[in-house]
Amino acid sequence: MMKKRGKQIMSRLKVDQLDQLRDIFSRFDMDDDGSLTHLELAALLRSLGLKPNGDQIHVLLANMDSNGNGAVEFDELVNAIMPDLINEEMLLNQGQLLEVFRSFDRDGNGYITLAELAGSMAKMGQPLSYRELTDMIKEADIDGDGVISFNEFATVMARSAAEFLGISIS
Repeated sequence: MMKKRGKQIMSRLKVDQLDQLRDIFSRFDMDDDGSLTHLELAALLRSLGLKPNGDQIHVLLANMDSNGNGAVEFDELVNAIMPDLINEEMLLNQGQLLEVFRSFDRDGNGYITLAELAGSMAKMGQPLSYRELTDMIKEADIDGDGVISFNEFATVMARSAAEFLGISIS
């Protein structure tokens, strides 16, 4: 039953979306054995800005591991995440995310400053107050350097997507 459902989901996805998922999967399959261990799955989730604790990762792995081998194969990953992500808009790839980041990073130095954020928001017809801007920077600025790096931007976007999908993240 699970395999059939997975194939139906996979057939509904576009080839490029599956390729993107396969690329992400293989990046975290450190030993190239075609499956993700507990640690590899944790690394993949953290790269998406999610910070599950050890117990949450064990539960997630157990829920995803339909064949009971203690690891997550590609089709199990697809079965677990794709029912909520069938919408094409939700599969924002790194390239698209980088394009959005660069549109905010006007001087191209790899960081979004308060001034760049203010300018970009105003250009989009969403002028923000100084307080709103500083709150946005504060929320995204994980390392506290006063600017938003690409990784911080990607983390905020992942958090927003997860909230949109109703996925609880800690």
